[in-house]
Order: sequence, then C-alpha cells, then structure tokens
Amino acid sequence: MPGIEKEYVNTGKLKYIFKDLPLESIHKNAFRAAEAVSCAGDQGKFWEMHDRLFENQNAIVTENLIKHAEGLGLEASKFKTCLEKGEYIEKIRKDVSEAHKAGITGTPAFLIGFTAPGGKVRAVKMIKGSQPYAVFKNAIDSLLAPQKE
Repeated sequence: MPGIEKEYVNTGKLKYIFKDLPLESIHKNAFRAAEAVSCAGDQGKFWEMHDRLFENQNAIVTENLIKHAEGLGLEASKFKTCLEKGEYIEKIRKDVSEAHKAGITGTPAFLIGFTAPGGKVRAVKMIKGSQPYAVFKNAIDSLLAPQKE
C-alpha cells in the first residue's frame, strides 16, 4: 500500500515486516512460490517476484519459476541453486507457525503493534482481509496517538 509506505514507513513512524503464510490447502505450489520470492529477494527483487507470481498463480511450477526469475533479470543459476538447496524452508515454516499462534489462518492479514525493549514485537491489533487505506490509517493513528492517562 503506497499510502502507508509514504505516510508511515518512509517517515520512520512504522516498520513493515513481511511474513510468509503459503496456503497450500488452496494452492499446492504456494510454499514453493514463497521460496522463490525469498530467493529473488537475495538478488534485490523480492517484491517484483512476489507481484509477478501473484499475477501468474497458474504458472508456479519450478520450471516456470526459473523463467520468471530470468524475466526479472535475476542470475538464473544463483536463483535455481537457492531453490534446490531449500535455503528458506525453515524460515517459511517458522513464519507459518507464528501466524498460526497469532490466530491467522488466511491472507492477507496484518498485525499492528509496538516494538518492545529487546526488539520483540507486541501486536495489539489485527486487520484481516483486503481493507481500504482508511482502515489501516485509523488503526495506525490510534496506536501512534499519545495515550491519555
């Protein structure tokens, strides 16, 4: 969401953290797609691959993932090695586990909260589903507002 990035992330008011939740029950290649996106991220094309695969959900078999990587100008051999080695499998599994612990069962889902001392994030609000910008703005502004005692 460009508005959130412009108003909150770029100004340092908000940190955006992306976590994977491949829904394999809905799309059998979702986990492999999540791996591909992370492998593309190694070459600076995380969001480009994310968007490309989202737009081409019927073309997420390994052979097509390599073609998508080449189409984005990625070094294909490096990308392929990342996929073959399963470099992101454990990270994605951890993300899935964290999502389930937080009660998230579908995408998109957003947790909004604070970074506690020590760097741990404490989520205080959840927004489920695709929502208009105003819903996010409202939730974020309410958390950023000075708390009245």
